[in-house]
Amino acid sequence: MAQGTEAKGILMGAVTLITELCERSPAALTHFRQVVPQLVQILRTLVISGYSTEHSVAGVSDPFLQVQVLKLLRILGRNHEESSEAMNDMLAQVATNTDTSRNAGNAVLYETVLTIVDIRSASGLRVLAVNILGRFLLNNDKNIRYVALTSLLRLVQSDHSAVQRHRPTVVECLRETDASLSRRALELSLALVNSSNIRSMTQELQGFLEFCPVDLRADCASGILLAAERFAPTKRWHIDTIMRVLTTAGAHVRDDAVANLTQLIGGAEELHAYSVRRLYNALAADISQQPLVQVAAWCIGEYGELLLSESYEETEPLQVQEEEVLMLLEKVLQSHLSLPATRGYALTALMKLSTRFQGDNNRIRRVVSIYGSCLDIELQQRAVEYNALFRKYDHMRSAILEKMPLVEHGGPQDDEPGEGKEQPWSPKREVQSPTEPPTSNLLDLLDLLDSASGDAQPPPALDLMPGGSLLHLLDLPSNTPSLAPIPGLKVFDREGLQISLSFVRPPETPALLLITATASNTSKSDVTHFVFQAAVPKSFQLQLQIPSGDTVPAQGGPPITQVLRVLNPNKAPLRMRLRLAYNHFGQSVQEIFEGRNLSQKFTQDPVYHRGSKEDTSTSDIRILVFLAELPTSFPYLHSPPPPTGEIPTACPHL
Repeated sequence: MAQGTEAKGILMGAVTLITELCERSPAALTHFRQVVPQLVQILRTLVISGYSTEHSVAGVSDPFLQVQVLKLLRILGRNHEESSEAMNDMLAQVATNTDTSRNAGNAVLYETVLTIVDIRSASGLRVLAVNILGRFLLNNDKNIRYVALTSLLRLVQSDHSAVQRHRPTVVECLRETDASLSRRALELSLALVNSSNIRSMTQELQGFLEFCPVDLRADCASGILLAAERFAPTKRWHIDTIMRVLTTAGAHVRDDAVANLTQLIGGAEELHAYSVRRLYNALAADISQQPLVQVAAWCIGEYGELLLSESYEETEPLQVQEEEVLMLLEKVLQSHLSLPATRGYALTALMKLSTRFQGDNNRIRRVVSIYGSCLDIELQQRAVEYNALFRKYDHMRSAILEKMPLVEHGGPQDDEPGEGKEQPWSPKREVQSPTEPPTSNLLDLLDLLDSASGDAQPPPALDLMPGGSLLHLLDLPSNTPSLAPIPGLKVFDREGLQISLSFVRPPETPALLLITATASNTSKSDVTHFVFQAAVPKSFQLQLQIPSGDTVPAQGGPPITQVLRVLNPNKAPLRMRLRLAYNHFGQSVQEIFEGRNLSQKFTQDPVYHRGSKEDTSTSDIRILVFLAELPTSFPYLHSPPPPTGEIPTACPHL
């Protein structure tokens, strides 16, 4: 008996030593792959017959040795087809014959799952591993459930369909009282959302949003909004979803939620009446949720006359008078809950209603004049300008306060076709066209960036393609100035995802800058649904070409690239803002570059030279200069409000 115990100790020590050698030395890893059959035989003996009863723990034969052998097999089988195939059958036996009534069995099973996932195992074996984790979710032990949720979150990208089968159990975990469990369940639930289950999953997540802890509301609200943006089946459903999130957790939503909804409503002309009625009712019921109040005020200002129309029959009849609408906006202005930006929306809405309602405008003029002496400088400036519209430029008021123009898209699309069937609708399909630059919420930043140039007018649309009409319009001099090489730049590095920019200026077109964005991934998980977007001032012309893909493979796989063509006819300093959206490690990530730590690097090197002499003080085109901060102000009169709320002077001539 003593000899058996001693032999077991020697075996345990040998396996542990080989594991350390293989982790530290590639040569040792290659050498010890030949002992995989012996390790498989040891594991088979442990599972089927066992060495001795004194090494049994809760009916599991020597779980410590089993776990150590499984760790070594995982290292030996990683990225090696022959070794993985040799251990597949044995792993299946361990997964099916191990008793799960005790923690010792669960420990062996969990290590088996990790080994199956890491090696090049058969697809059926991977499904078995996911099913084991699904059974762990039903365990009474919270630690085991947490381990299962974390492991499933790692597998959701590579084995999405297998994990999807356990979606009801994952959703049940949202109701866990333990904060760690509910957070992991929320992350996994958001990762499981796709176009086929978007309605049911959004309903579950919205129910969770109503009672979830405060520290989870921001993540839950952002996840719902991102999922709705990617998988919304119809525009109406998308609008309803955002409105419900704003109503439930308006104070916890992303900063760009207001701009997203206003842009969505503005582009859905057939839903203007529906949207303004829904928002009016929501505003009348509650004015505490500031993002919802801002969207409602904007929508009432744009389409307030539709509140009085009786031709819209898809909702219950709304009996409302002009005075009631004005009274509600005045209530928003006077409420102590209203932020300065919210009051700005309400004041602009009142001003726009002066051209949409048929009644006397004296009430609106009185309210506007009151805010001409407001302590808030932005409200005061806006009120003074609006007063000037009434007094000096009344003949121009209707033209200045007209409705915002619709955002032009690739083509019209019916929201809800006939015969009661709803066709899938994709925000990406609507905002991106191969013949024009992709349009996104960041386009609202164009006015914002352009506001610093005063009365500068945007140039007419130009052809950015080589050999097009643009080259005939430039009238370039015969002595083309020499161009200095532009160094590349790494602009993003997070959890293995790296994005670098390289710059090329064609000698025959100095006003054209070609920027190639290259995304690479050194982590162990693929980056999926990758979207790269950019915005420039109106004095520039920007064209984003179609990227080479939307998935950045893990572990240094082939990178994806996307070309940005920037035309700078005025040779002004180039300013640009970038936006990234992607899924990584089961989480949806959205980043907007504001250059807090990068602005110094972007302004160091000159990239344009006159003749052969370098001129850093009068460079015509500089490398990217990002905005560090954007001040807060009020909505535009003629264009969708940007995510930050910044606007230039509404009436610069006043």
